[in-house]
Amino acid sequence: MTDIYKTKVCPLAKVMRRELKKRGVKKLKVVYSEEEPIRPLEDTSDNCNVEETCQENLEYKAAKRRSTPGSVAFVPSVAGLIIAGEVIKDLAKCE
Repeated sequence: MTDIYKTKVCPLAKVMRRELKKRGVKKLKVVYSEEEPIRPLEDTSDNCNVEETCQENLEYKAAKRRSTPGSVAFVPSVAGLIIAGEVIKDLAKCE
């Protein structure tokens, strides 16, 4: 757990920091990972590129696939439990 402005490595946090600054949000408690994101291997099964025509006599261009962030199945639920625990701790401090 840390403040959003102290995060590093996470591409989503970078976008969020920029948007939060625009909106005047000074701090926000977050859960994040310092693990470096890895890019999926490119699929070379078809020999299409954005600049090339994929099949003869067809004038369309192949769309490059965006890399989609992924995780092991249990990671999102564990992050949710960590967040829930922090909410409980924060509520317990208020009383």
